[in-house]
Amino acid sequence: MSDVRSIGASAERSALATVRHGLSLTPEFRKGLLVTLALAVVATVGKIIVPIAVQQTIDTGFKGSSADISYITRAVLLCAAAVVLTAFAGYLMNVRLYKATEASLATLRVRGFRHVHDLSVLTQNTERRGALVSRVTNDIDQISTFMQWGGLMIIVAFGQLFVASVLMFVYSWQLTLLVWVCFLPLMVALPRFQRWLSSAYTTVRERTGDMLAAVSESVVGAAVIRAYASERRTADRVDAAVDANKAAQVKAQTIVGFVFPLTEIVAAVALAGIVLLGVRLGMSGDITAGELVAFLFLITLFVSPMQTATEVLNEAQNAVAGWRRVLGVLDTPPDVADPGADGVELPRGPISVAFEDVHFAYPGGVPVLREVSLEIPPRSRVAIVGETGSGKTTFAKLLTRLMDPVSGRVTVDGHDLRAVRFSSLRERIVMVPQDGFLFDGSLEENIRYGKPAADREEILLALTELGLADWLDGLPAGLDTPVGQRGESLSAGERQLVALARAYLADPDLLLLDEATSAVDPATEVRLARALEGVTRGRTAVSIAHRLSTAENADEVLVFDDGRLVQRGAHEELVARPGVYADLHASWISAARS
Repeated sequence: MSDVRSIGASAERSALATVRHGLSLTPEFRKGLLVTLALAVVATVGKIIVPIAVQQTIDTGFKGSSADISYITRAVLLCAAAVVLTAFAGYLMNVRLYKATEASLATLRVRGFRHVHDLSVLTQNTERRGALVSRVTNDIDQISTFMQWGGLMIIVAFGQLFVASVLMFVYSWQLTLLVWVCFLPLMVALPRFQRWLSSAYTTVRERTGDMLAAVSESVVGAAVIRAYASERRTADRVDAAVDANKAAQVKAQTIVGFVFPLTEIVAAVALAGIVLLGVRLGMSGDITAGELVAFLFLITLFVSPMQTATEVLNEAQNAVAGWRRVLGVLDTPPDVADPGADGVELPRGPISVAFEDVHFAYPGGVPVLREVSLEIPPRSRVAIVGETGSGKTTFAKLLTRLMDPVSGRVTVDGHDLRAVRFSSLRERIVMVPQDGFLFDGSLEENIRYGKPAADREEILLALTELGLADWLDGLPAGLDTPVGQRGESLSAGERQLVALARAYLADPDLLLLDEATSAVDPATEVRLARALEGVTRGRTAVSIAHRLSTAENADEVLVFDDGRLVQRGAHEELVARPGVYADLHASWISAARS
C-alpha cells in the first residue's frame, strides 16, 4: 500500500518540481553543465552572424550602383568562420550533453533497479513485475530521449529566442513589438496545453506498463496457457492492453496535433505583418533595406523555437510522466530497511531463533499469524506443518526477514532481526524456496550464486559431499550444462537439487527449506533425501514440510492452524495425540496408500 501512496504523491508534483527532484538524484548531469551552457551560448550567438552579415553587405557593401567587393569578401569570410565556429561549438555541446545524460540516466537506472530489490516482497507484490521492469527500462528511455534531444532544444531555443529578440529590437522596436504581440497569446496558452499533455502522457506511461506486464506474463506463462488451451483468452487480454495503450497514445498525439498548427498560423500572421509594417517603416526612413532583410532572417530564428516548442513540449511531458513513475519507485521507502553500518554483525556459529508474541497481517487483510511465541534451539531440525493458508509461508518470510511483523519481534541469537545487518543476516540464514528458481546460465554459475568466490573444485566437492556426483556425471556437459531460462532445461526435482547445492555451498548456520511439492521420479526422490540429509547436517534447519518423511525425521514439529501455533513436539508424541497433526498425518498416510 505504501507503494501506491508514493506513486500517487509523485503524480501530484508539478512538472518543474518533478524535473528538479529527478535532477537532484543525478549529479552526473549537473557536472560540467556550465561549460555545456557556455558552448550553447556560443552556438546560439553564432546564428545571428548571417543576418548581421546580410545587413552590413546590403547597407555598407553596396553604394548606389557600385559594390565594395573587398568589404563584401571580408564580411563573407568572417561569416563563414563564425558559422564553422558555431558548428564546432554545437558539436561539443551535443557530445557533452549526450555523455552527461547517459551517465546520469545510468545512475538513475541502477538506483531504480537496486531500490526495487530493497523493497520488501510485500511491497513488490502490490504491482506486477512487468510494470516494475517498465519503470527502470522504458520510462527511463523516455527520459533519455528528452534529455538528449528535447533538453538540448530547450537550451538552444531559449537562447536563440533571447538573442534574436535583442537584435530585432536594435533594428526596429516597432517590428519586434509586432512579433511579440502575435506570439504572446500562444505563450500564455502553453501552460494549459502543458497540463493537458501532462495528464495524457501520465496515462500513456501507465498503459505502457500495463501492456508490458501483460506481454511478460503471457511469455512466462506460455506452458500453462497451452496446457489449458487459453491462447484466445490470453491473446484477448494482451490485445486489450495494446488497444488501451494505443488509445492513450492517440489521445496524447491529438492534443499535440491541435497545438502544432496554431504555431504555424501565428508565424504566418507575424511574417505578413512584418512585411507590411516593414515596408511602411522603410518608406519613412525608420529602417534600412538591409535591416529589413536581416529582420526577416531573424524572424525565422525567432519563429523556429516557437514552432518546435510543441514538439519539445510533447517529449517533455512524456519524459515528465516517465520521471514521475520512476520517482514513484525511488520515493517508496523500504519497509524492510537494512540498518547498515549501525546494525549488528552476527558471529558465525550455532544459531538459535525466537518468535516473541509475533502478529502479522497483510494491509487491509485479516491476521495471518496471531500471537506466535516459540524458540528453536541451535542445530535442531524443525518441521513446520499445517493446512494451506495456515501461516507456514508467512512464518518463513518473517524468519528470513523478507517481511517484518506488525507487532512482536523475531530474534536470532537474542538480536532483533530488524537490528541485524542484511549482509550478516543473508550470510547466516539461507532460504531454499519451493520453486528452486534458476538463472539463465550454466549449472556451475547457478550453484556459485551461493558463494561467488568458490572455484570449480569447491563446487565439485560440494556436489560430492551431497551425494550428487553420479547425477552430475549423467548430465550432458557436467557443470557446463546450460539450465535454460528459469531452469526449464532441468526437471523440477533437478532444480531443487541445484538449489540445495547452492545453499550447501553458502554454508549458512540456519537453513530454511520450503520443500517442493512436485512429484519426482524414484531416483530423484532418493537423491533429494540424501542431499537434504547432507545440507542440514550440523546446522539449524527449519523445513516447511510437504513430505511425511520430513516431519517424521524432525527433532520437533511445529503445527500451525489459522495463523496460530496450535501444537509442537516430537512426531511420535503428536501423532499419538488427537489434534491437527494427527489428522494431517492420517491424510498423508491415506494419500501414500492410494
